[in-house]
Amino acid sequence: MLQYDDLTPPERAVWDAFPEGRLVDLRSGDPEEDDAVGGPAWGAGRTVRAEVLAALLLGANAARPGAVAALNLTGARIVGRLDLAGGDIAHTVHLASCRLEETVNLRGSATRTIRITNCRVLGIEAQMVRIEGRLELSRTTLRGGRLALTNAHVSGELDLNGATLEADGKWALFAGGLVMEGAVFCSQGFTARGGLRLLGAQLSGGLFLGGARLANPAGEALLADTATVSTLELTDGFAATAAVRLRGAHITNRLSLRGAALGEPGAALDLARVQVAELDLTPALAPPGGIDLRSARVEVLRDNETGRTARVRLEGLVYTSLHADDAPPAVLGVRGEPGARGGAARRVAWIRRSPGYSPQPYEQLAGWYRLIGHDDDARLVLLEKQRHRRGTLHPVARIWGRVFDATVGYGYRPWRAGGWLILLSLIGTLVFEAHTPTANTKGEGPPFSAVAYTLDLLIPIGGFGQRGAWHWTDPAVMGLSYALIAAGWLLTTAVVAGVTRSLNKT
Repeated sequence: MLQYDDLTPPERAVWDAFPEGRLVDLRSGDPEEDDAVGGPAWGAGRTVRAEVLAALLLGANAARPGAVAALNLTGARIVGRLDLAGGDIAHTVHLASCRLEETVNLRGSATRTIRITNCRVLGIEAQMVRIEGRLELSRTTLRGGRLALTNAHVSGELDLNGATLEADGKWALFAGGLVMEGAVFCSQGFTARGGLRLLGAQLSGGLFLGGARLANPAGEALLADTATVSTLELTDGFAATAAVRLRGAHITNRLSLRGAALGEPGAALDLARVQVAELDLTPALAPPGGIDLRSARVEVLRDNETGRTARVRLEGLVYTSLHADDAPPAVLGVRGEPGARGGAARRVAWIRRSPGYSPQPYEQLAGWYRLIGHDDDARLVLLEKQRHRRGTLHPVARIWGRVFDATVGYGYRPWRAGGWLILLSLIGTLVFEAHTPTANTKGEGPPFSAVAYTLDLLIPIGGFGQRGAWHWTDPAVMGLSYALIAAGWLLTTAVVAGVTRSLNKT
């Protein structure tokens, strides 16, 4: 057991100040000398044993009446392991500009607010900790260890602004199952070497990584599968050299990548099965590893040209509203999506960047255009769907598809059928006028009319009585008549199908 007489002068100063929560400042006043990087050179006058701090926090020196006990220490070199595992700590802790030579152990403890700011620490093990307050590690460097918050519960905020996490292992932040009632801030120069693991975390106050830089040679830069987050911001130059994976996450408000720089070779964005109210896919640099949106559910999807040019997986993506931030103002349609044909063409190109063929992205996009009243764009999308599908068919079917596309645009361009009918009528009329037909029954039937005879061949329903009254002996002319009959059936059917699609707004 610690005896007061065994304490060094700086330890006695901390011991005496603790019951009243007074600050003990051991700094020299020289900013360069007080930098925690040089902590190993600090002498005995700035060295405090971790066991002394642990004893105070666990009740060794009770608070005085009328005062609130707290550990408030600045500029100290703390030697030994600060072990508070399983403890019930009723006091706040503030360590500033300190160097902690070994890992801080808070595993399974219950504590108040902990602030370790502008310090250097080997690592913090805080699995299953319960903090009734905030955990602040702003501008602190964890080098060699990790920040472990697995299944921890924090009633306030987690402040990592300006912090640096440099882990020797795969994960710099190991926090699966973390429950945060406040927000998690990792901005203002936050950097991590090693991934941020937040599997199944509940971050009701949001996760803010504006301008953060993440690197993890061993795996994902950010792993938050099945997490529940109110707001997730990867903005303002956020950069990751590895994958950002949010499979199955539920984001109740907004997921934003506005201005994110994901151009590093290992960067990728995995949003498969994510559920999000608003998705802002407007990065400054698109991830080379692509964007996976398979089976995602999005209320509002906002993107720009950079986001659309990334390699993307869209199978099963469902959205209620679609916005293009880079759409020209003059052609903006309802809710911000360009209604001009160029906008639909850009969206089709977006879908075509997804590997393979899937009809669902086309149907989803066409449904969106129908919803905002852009039926022409919807038909264009569905036409492009048929053209994309054609590439997956047998060669013979592909040939037939090209014919059907050229003649009537798969039924989405019925006016083409009308054009072909006019052209074939003109050809038939000119050819039939240059030849003399033979009457089927002499002296009976209407007189021959090249125009009426051609229309009789091209229009399969009704007629002018010409086809049954005349025939040809010239094989070439006879072949033309048969060809016109076949073309008439095809084109008339296509016209009827096109009109039906238009009336049904399909």
